Amino acid sequence: MKELKCPNCQHVFSVDEDAFRSIAAQVRNAAFDEELARREKELQSRMQAQREAEQARARQQMSESLALKELELGKRDAEIRNLREQLAGQAELERLKAERELAGRDRAIEALKAKVEQADDKLRVALLEEQNRTNEALREKDAQIASLRHAADNERAETAVREAALREQHALQLRQKQEMIDYYKEMKARLSTKMIGESLEVHCSNEFNRVRATAYPFAYFEKDNDAAGGSKGDFIFRDYIDGTEYISIMFEMKNEADTTATKHRNEDFFAKLDRDRRAKNCEYAVLVSLLEADSELYNEGIVDVSYRYPRMFVVRPQFFMPIIALLSQASRKSVTYLQKLEEAQRQSVDVTNFEAKLNAFREGFGRNYEQASKKFNAAIEEIDKTIQHLMKVKEALIGSENNLRLANDKTQGLTIRRLTHGNPTMKAKFEKARREADGEDSSDE
Repeated sequence: MKELKCPNCQHVFSVDEDAFRSIAAQVRNAAFDEELARREKELQSRMQAQREAEQARARQQMSESLALKELELGKRDAEIRNLREQLAGQAELERLKAERELAGRDRAIEALKAKVEQADDKLRVALLEEQNRTNEALREKDAQIASLRHAADNERAETAVREAALREQHALQLRQKQEMIDYYKEMKARLSTKMIGESLEVHCSNEFNRVRATAYPFAYFEKDNDAAGGSKGDFIFRDYIDGTEYISIMFEMKNEADTTATKHRNEDFFAKLDRDRRAKNCEYAVLVSLLEADSELYNEGIVDVSYRYPRMFVVRPQFFMPIIALLSQASRKSVTYLQKLEEAQRQSVDVTNFEAKLNAFREGFGRNYEQASKKFNAAIEEIDKTIQHLMKVKEALIGSENNLRLANDKTQGLTIRRLTHGNPTMKAKFEKARREADGEDSSDE
């Protein structure tokens, strides 16, 4: 696209390449014609001025030559008059002699006049030759002007031919593009609803597989093919850290054709998605949807709909990978606490049969663990609702830390002696292990 600025209103508007070339060709042709006419006029005026100057110069030279001749003739006449006056008082002989001399002078004057006439003839011939040369130069200039006009006409004709060819080519391209658009519209109209939905599933699968090896090397991301509960989602995502699952997401992809008579809404699928999430024991539910294309709410980005169903989000396809990254980063922070809880659970497991000895411990630990779990779940729910409310999560985690500290204090009071009291089998095993450890220490020394 090219931008043009109006010289009158200073308005800037955009034109495509074809319109810009057409305007440029028109301006160039008009400017060329105007420049050609201007130069032709200047050339004619220059030649006319040159011709008039040469004619004036020739007239001036001729006038000067005639003036010189007339001056010489005047001098001669004055000399003749002087001689005649001098000869008036002389004798007849001298008069005759003077007359003969006068006759000689007359002949000289006649010869001088003949020379003057001959010079005038030469001047006229020179003027005629100069005029012929001037006319020849004018004819050459006229021929050059005619040649330039012919070239300009040829260029205009070639430009018109090129413009016609470009118009025909552009018309052909437009027809081809329109045929392609009609073809895709017809093909899209022939697509079934299942095929349209599968196209969105393939898109999301390709987007995840593109970064699977680098961002989620241990993740599970496959289609949900288990319909034992009566329904199934589209994809299930699970990721692990050191073998511990820290996040799981149930995905549902929804799309529909533009010409579908009955338009669906996103909330029509919330209940089913929530059932599928619970049935497959997933922590989050995400609806990847192209429905309600004109909705400002869903077009803004990631939409949290947990006010309708817990831990549920609605996104457009371009936010498919960002929602996975966002939920994964938020859930990674809870892995440390999960590992601590699992470690505490493993420590609470009796090797043989400690149920009788651990009832009191379990009751106290259970109460603390329940309180810690409530605080922890409250923190997780705050994280699920919005990542921006991390301060609230911090307060909930601080509350859970106090209960875990109490539980830890109780575990510190739990000794081997107390656990093996009344259990000779375990007591014997621990004493044996202790003796073996003491023996190894003394051997090392």
